[in-house]
Amino acid sequence: MESHEEKPIIYTMENKPIVTCAGDQALFMSLYNSLTQQLPREPMEWRRSYGRAPKMIHLEANFVQFKEELLPKEGNKALLTFPFLHIYWTDCCDTEAYKASVKEDIVRWQSLLRLHSTLDWLIVVVESDAKKKNKTNILPRTSIVDKIRNDFCNKQSDRCVVLSDPLKDSSRSQESWSSFLTKLRTLLLLSFTRNLGRFEDDMRTLREKRTEPGWSFCDYFMVQEELAFVFEMLQQFEDALVQYDELDALFTQYVLNFGAGDGANWLGSFCQPLRSWNGLLLRRPIDMEKREQIQHSQASLLDLRSYLFSRQCTLLVFLLRPWEVTRRALELLHTCVQELRLLEVSVPQGALDCWVFLSCLEVLQRIEGCCDRAQLEANSSHTVGLWTYATEKMLSLGLLSEMLPHPVSKISRWLALLLRRKGDPKRAESFLQDSVKSYLSEGWALPVAHTRKQMAECQKLLGQTEDYLQTSALLASDTHLSDSERKHFCQEILSFAGQSAGHKVILNMSSFAQLRQLQFRPAAAVVHVGASLQLELRLRSLMPVPVQLEQLAITVHFSLEKGGTWGRAGPGGGAPRRTGQGSPGGAVQFPGESPPGSHPRTTPPTLELYEMQDRSPSDGALNSTGVICKNVHLLLRRQDSAVSLDTPSVNTISMEDGAQLLKTHDVSLLPGNNDILFTAPEPGTYTLRQLCATVGWVQFVLPHIYPIVQYEVYSQEPQLTVEPLADNLVAGLPQTVKFTVVTGHYSIKRGDALQLSNSDSMPILPAPRCTARVLSSATVLSIQSSEKVTSISLPLTPPYHTVEFQLVVLCHVPAGPVRPDPERLTNGEPWHRPRSRLRTHSGMIALDQKISIDCPWSIYSTLVALTFYIPFKAKHSLLSAGKRKYVQVCLQNVSDMNFQLAEQNLMLQQELPMLRLRSLNGQTKQRVYSRQSVFYLWEMMWNTEPLPSLQCLFSISFCPADAQSLHFTPYHYEFQLDSLSTLYSVSADIQPASGESHCKTGSLCGLEVSITRLSELSEAEKQDEGSVESGGLSTTKLMYEVVDNSSNWAVCGKSSGIVSMPIAARATHKVRMEVMPLFAGNLPFPSIKVSKYLPHNALPAIQPDTDGCLENDNISLLDKGLTDDQADTSSIRSRGSVVSLGSGEQQRGLPMPRLEPFGPGQVFNCSQGCQVLVLPSKDDHVLEVNVT
Repeated sequence: MESHEEKPIIYTMENKPIVTCAGDQALFMSLYNSLTQQLPREPMEWRRSYGRAPKMIHLEANFVQFKEELLPKEGNKALLTFPFLHIYWTDCCDTEAYKASVKEDIVRWQSLLRLHSTLDWLIVVVESDAKKKNKTNILPRTSIVDKIRNDFCNKQSDRCVVLSDPLKDSSRSQESWSSFLTKLRTLLLLSFTRNLGRFEDDMRTLREKRTEPGWSFCDYFMVQEELAFVFEMLQQFEDALVQYDELDALFTQYVLNFGAGDGANWLGSFCQPLRSWNGLLLRRPIDMEKREQIQHSQASLLDLRSYLFSRQCTLLVFLLRPWEVTRRALELLHTCVQELRLLEVSVPQGALDCWVFLSCLEVLQRIEGCCDRAQLEANSSHTVGLWTYATEKMLSLGLLSEMLPHPVSKISRWLALLLRRKGDPKRAESFLQDSVKSYLSEGWALPVAHTRKQMAECQKLLGQTEDYLQTSALLASDTHLSDSERKHFCQEILSFAGQSAGHKVILNMSSFAQLRQLQFRPAAAVVHVGASLQLELRLRSLMPVPVQLEQLAITVHFSLEKGGTWGRAGPGGGAPRRTGQGSPGGAVQFPGESPPGSHPRTTPPTLELYEMQDRSPSDGALNSTGVICKNVHLLLRRQDSAVSLDTPSVNTISMEDGAQLLKTHDVSLLPGNNDILFTAPEPGTYTLRQLCATVGWVQFVLPHIYPIVQYEVYSQEPQLTVEPLADNLVAGLPQTVKFTVVTGHYSIKRGDALQLSNSDSMPILPAPRCTARVLSSATVLSIQSSEKVTSISLPLTPPYHTVEFQLVVLCHVPAGPVRPDPERLTNGEPWHRPRSRLRTHSGMIALDQKISIDCPWSIYSTLVALTFYIPFKAKHSLLSAGKRKYVQVCLQNVSDMNFQLAEQNLMLQQELPMLRLRSLNGQTKQRVYSRQSVFYLWEMMWNTEPLPSLQCLFSISFCPADAQSLHFTPYHYEFQLDSLSTLYSVSADIQPASGESHCKTGSLCGLEVSITRLSELSEAEKQDEGSVESGGLSTTKLMYEVVDNSSNWAVCGKSSGIVSMPIAARATHKVRMEVMPLFAGNLPFPSIKVSKYLPHNALPAIQPDTDGCLENDNISLLDKGLTDDQADTSSIRSRGSVVSLGSGEQQRGLPMPRLEPFGPGQVFNCSQGCQVLVLPSKDDHVLEVNVT
């Protein structure tokens, strides 16, 4: 059976057998009250198995609505949640209604019962004369009942009963009720007996397995206790008590066997060290906490014994046998002591005595609660054992905790009395002080009070005024004395304070009053000059009568610098703090002092740390810094010589000299709590240090206020801040910026205005209405603009308020590159304006614009910088197609916005009639999204030869794509084009080997390179030092190089060379060489590069690369003395755009030939992109094909 199942919370006196009700719920609810009242009236004889005597019981039931979830699951044998009987209710008297719905409903109901192997059911048919009258075509009354019996009760006709007119008061109704209740009691008792017998059989089977490994007493305990709950539910308390007695005996036997060396494994959980000794708990019928611990095998031995006895006690009280509880309790206490020893459980010292003492008191209190005084007196013999045992354990605990005065204290007090009688009050007072210290350390309050009275008498005789007044204050605040004694000592203090002539006496405030709470208004304890900062002090007077204070003052320490650790220290911390931080409502609670005569606090004093700086006397430079503790004498004193707070030494109390005060006069201090109000007017940061109450010649001083608290009265300078409303300000679009003026101590008067300097690159746009907000009110601002200044009139604003308004500005996009201009500030110093910078995450160029603002509260100008970002980035390129030239402009949107583009245009900045730019662009308006690029193309149409360079200006208009009104802003991009003419064209041709129709891999092929001059000699080339005139014809030297970066071709022989090229139109030079294809397929032609070859006597157009070198395949030109004409037979590889020709052994600094690249578009490669078909060779057994 499932012994580990979680069981619900059980209240045994309310549990009843469960009966489910299906069918017509409204019909059942109309009969519910009558049914629950009449069912338990008649007793039933309960005959049980195994020869047990029959008993008369009154059956009750808990009627609930039928649900499938209530039916018992397989393996669940719990009795308390088991439905013992299932009833179907119907008042159907119509055959058609029965066939249509009722019959199917009963079939479904019985199917569910059979599915869960449930055999205990009953069908109740309720007949009513009133319902018959409403039906004219009904059959005789037995027809529906007969149909139900024939359909469902063939062999069990008694399972269908008729209840006639149950709500009428007639003999027929009473007879019908009696028959129905008898049947219901019989069926319910039969089901109960059968299921209870099955449960007892399963429990006995589980008990017989107790010798098997894995058997748990806690699991078995829960099963047998459920049987006890069932008996208790039937009010068979004797049978329920038997179940707990059997569990008690079984557990006791296992513990005894463990002591004899035969231990069960499950007993290990009861051998754990004892951690709880709360005593018995008998005030609840069931201790659910301990029951759950037993259910989860987490209970200790005392937990199990306590729960078991509490259940036995509850049943004994129900059986009216309370005196048996006392007998069993005494046996239990002794048994538990022995069992803890047998199981060798580790028990803390005194824990078992505490458990026994508390258990005795709990049992006695439970007996007193169920018996009257006469019964208790008549049966006192039953409780005497518990009283004796409790007294014994109380004495044991008293000796363990030393709850008796130390003999030294008594001896000191006796010696003091003896010396007092002999007329030596000085020595007597010394012995009495020793006694007080000893009593305080042991916590004896009453002896402290009486000893102090004797000490006060000695101090008065000796004329020790300050000591006598301090002792009188302690006695006046001691609640262990009578009111008359306390008032006498209080009057002693007031009498001295009211003398016409005397001297000032300083006493410790701890015996006079206690500081309980401090509260600031406002709660943050920070206000500006002119505002009200109130400090409310709650002082608890310990005096028995009202005391009139002449003055109550708080000494404060002025700090030059604000504390840097505010808010980090709570009560007891050493760092100063404002009260509003970490305290709800701005209140600081102070720990209550120990009352006079109580045990002194063992908590060490709070650290009082302060910063210490050592500065040079000459220039004030900081030499060293450190931290100093001002109450080190309290922290490092010896414990045995420490002076208690309840006996403060008068000599150690003093007022700080020169301290500032918060004062209030004529305060009446009543017994108990008093609220006193202070006002802090002067600016600064202050720390509360001491509290002083003055009564005539007597001052009561609290030497230190803990935790350390600060408040601040500040004065703030006016501030102006300008910040954008958006994350990024976009150049070229109107942008809104927010102006915030914090007035500080300044009051804005009529006529005050902000003067903003105007800038051509960033004008302030006019707005139809500009409002400023001060707190919750809005005011329309007056804005006047001139050529150089924009004036904004500010509204009237009191100090320490904020004014907010917004302006719209526009930063123009510069046409050329952004360069910082040298500027100067208003004080004459140069202003280092940040350079335009590229945002790393977006690529936008930043522009810093400045605004110079003159404020009415300052003679200096405020310089504010705003950063704008250009949303576009443009670049250009010159494209060639033979002699035809094209200009391409790429416009990239580098911002996070989408724009609408329109009116793109490219124009020349000089007048050139011979040149026309033909636009190849489509639509005039176009949308560009964030991070998207747009390309524009123009063809350059020349009537004559192109110029060497052109100045171009690209312009386009843009506006936000989501703008309601399309107001476009221009964007310009200036650039220069150089080397516009195409000087040479290069073409190549590859022919297969002789006799072959196609090129093949591994076979040599012929490569012919043709270099053709396209134009005549220009004026710019005439100045070129690389050209040579011979016989009226100008020539220049070119270097060609065949390179295959894709490794498709192997160049055989020379791969580069130098040719002498005539500078004449259609002049052509051809170079032939052999190449070998390495792969099959359509292979692209090798790359052909052409560069200018300048002799050694020509000046370089650009600085040569000093690290450049030239590798010679065969020989060095200069080393072998080759002429320029012979150089075209050598094979040269170039590694750089400008490379010197020469040997590595030649000395540096000698003039050497070099290479200079052509400008973009000056050389046009006609064969670029051409391919040739290459077939694989026939003898290759591995085929490699190049697909491009």
